[in-house]
Amino acid sequence: MILISGCLLGINCRYNGGNNLKPELLKLMKEGKAVPICPEQLGGAPTPRLPCEIVGGNGLEVLEGRAKVINKLGEDATELFVKGAEEVLKIAVASGAYAAILKERSPSCGVREAYDGSFTGKTISGIGVTSAILRNKGIKLFTEDKHPYR
Repeated sequence: MILISGCLLGINCRYNGGNNLKPELLKLMKEGKAVPICPEQLGGAPTPRLPCEIVGGNGLEVLEGRAKVINKLGEDATELFVKGAEEVLKIAVASGAYAAILKERSPSCGVREAYDGSFTGKTISGIGVTSAILRNKGIKLFTEDKHPYR
């Protein structure tokens, strides 16, 4: 089974209430090969919600308690992001997931890059909180643009 960020499947779960539909990924779900996930919603965040970014590190450092996830008002959303990542991990284990296709640059799902915490659109090399917890469990990570499931 493959986990896929819900926004990539056309689910309106992005922070702004929209989605990032990728039809080839929706096909995987329709074929019963994929499970949609949205860590922010699973962590208890509403949709729409304030944008969030990681400050002081990356998703691995958030899991270690050395970095935080904050929203655009400067409020700490770390607990919500960690809870969402833990819930996604439960889904991964229950479904036997071996791979995940995740939304790049998201503070949850970013695989190779994330926003830098300045809310200016600048990105840095880094991993999101959910991507980090999945990688730690040996699940292979892909982005919406670089995956073998075409």
